[in-house]
Amino acid sequence: MADTDPLSRLRDVRGFVFDMDGTLVLGDRRNHRLRPLPGALEITRWVAGRGVPFVIFTNGTTRTPAHYAQVMREIGFDMPDGAMLTPASSAVRVFTRRRYRRVMVLGGPGLAEPLCEAGIEVLSAEPAASGASRATGASRPGKADAVLVGWYPEFTMPALEAACHAVWAGAELYSCSETPFFAVDGGRALGTSRAISAMIKSLTGCRLQVVGKPSLSALRSAADRLGARTAQLAVVGDDPQLEVPMAHRGHSLAIAVGTGLGGADSYDERPASRRPHLRVRGVDELLTIMETI
Repeated sequence: MADTDPLSRLRDVRGFVFDMDGTLVLGDRRNHRLRPLPGALEITRWVAGRGVPFVIFTNGTTRTPAHYAQVMREIGFDMPDGAMLTPASSAVRVFTRRRYRRVMVLGGPGLAEPLCEAGIEVLSAEPAASGASRATGASRPGKADAVLVGWYPEFTMPALEAACHAVWAGAELYSCSETPFFAVDGGRALGTSRAISAMIKSLTGCRLQVVGKPSLSALRSAADRLGARTAQLAVVGDDPQLEVPMAHRGHSLAIAVGTGLGGADSYDERPASRRPHLRVRGVDELLTIMETI
């Protein structure tokens, strides 16, 4: 899609990639008690009613994609399980293409279960008797093809040591998200992926790869689900470090909302390659625009 007038591009998009926290909903620091933001239910119904598919992509991994979809339906969103994506979704895409068979997961069932369902053996970084190992259903450590870091507030020093040994033995390091915060009701909360990944990278000197937003891998997983090219998509989000840079990487239409982490002046000092094509107050204003073009 040519980089022309944003409204013309908006009229012609073949699919929407909506962020969740700060764009469609807000919740607490553990991503619970979600409530829709103004216009969120309406815009998803409106685009679906016009035959334009959408997915919701969150960098959160506290739940599986199917569980997130269930929670979103409970608060009013009309969406199937397949319309929900997390970094676990894009990790499966990356790992299967690279033929990884065994992955050490630093995270809970929300991260481990999608990998298991895809036929990837999940290895635990925790001692065999720990609650974390039992909760994920993971195997005890063995030689891993990759280490995947997600939401993991129960992180321990033994897990750090196990992950480092896996990397020293040849495993690649992947992070679900490298942004320090995510939007919650009343402000922002600290993520865990970046902090944990930074420790492993510092100790091992390894390369770090991101599978969640703003990686091109994340956008391509959304495009696959929507049946469109990345250049035919509109990406809507609140975080200046996530959705807008990801959209530019895939030549998608970048739309920034001001209901989460990104304020009115968040993009003023950024280069053109990291500025949105369109800025709106929230998805309610975006819907108003779409209804008139």
